[in-house]
Amino acid sequence: MTLLHEALLVAGKDLRIEARSRVTAQQILPFGLVVLLLFAFALDPDRGKLSTVAPGLFWVTVLLGVLLAVGRAYSIEADNGARDGLRLSGLDSSALFLGKAGAVALELTALEALLAAGVVVLFNVGLGGVAPLLLSTVAATVGLAAAGTLYGVLAAGLRVRETLLPVLLLPVVAPVLLGATRAWESAISGGTGDAWPWVALLGIFAVLFTGIGMLTFGALLEES
Repeated sequence: MTLLHEALLVAGKDLRIEARSRVTAQQILPFGLVVLLLFAFALDPDRGKLSTVAPGLFWVTVLLGVLLAVGRAYSIEADNGARDGLRLSGLDSSALFLGKAGAVALELTALEALLAAGVVVLFNVGLGGVAPLLLSTVAATVGLAAAGTLYGVLAAGLRVRETLLPVLLLPVVAPVLLGATRAWESAISGGTGDAWPWVALLGIFAVLFTGIGMLTFGALLEES
């Protein structure tokens, strides 16, 4: 099998588990909407402030969704020796990484689509500058999924993985939060030229962590 085929097998396995458990639909997506609603009510007297904070709030909510999605991706393999089965599957370690990261990225995409609709409706924000918005969102999603999958396997074998994962991951993905927020701010305000340097930063981060994950995931999985 090719690397892509193996990665699709792993991603399909994770997505089928999520579809059957409905954790994404029943927990992660409602969580994102609740966060937006809380801020919409809290800042409702000042509609101008709502539109100003919308990009940052959007990406902070996505970042919290990453923690939930990554934690779930590894917790489902903690019981019944499922992680040992993954190690012994004979699949390429790079494919394992790409598959798990791809599944997380698709879950984040669903969350981002829902959050974007919520931002438009609740915060009265027009999503102008479509090209930088889409490219920055794709690059940030790939970067967050890759970094989350990499640091998730680091914490997977530990009893305190639920609390250790945020400590490990949040400082690392701070550039993604900053870059994606600035890119969205520039695109929404109409200054699309200012968004492109941030899009480039997000692309570099995504490529860097995808490469690191493909090279190191196998060794980290053996130690987890």
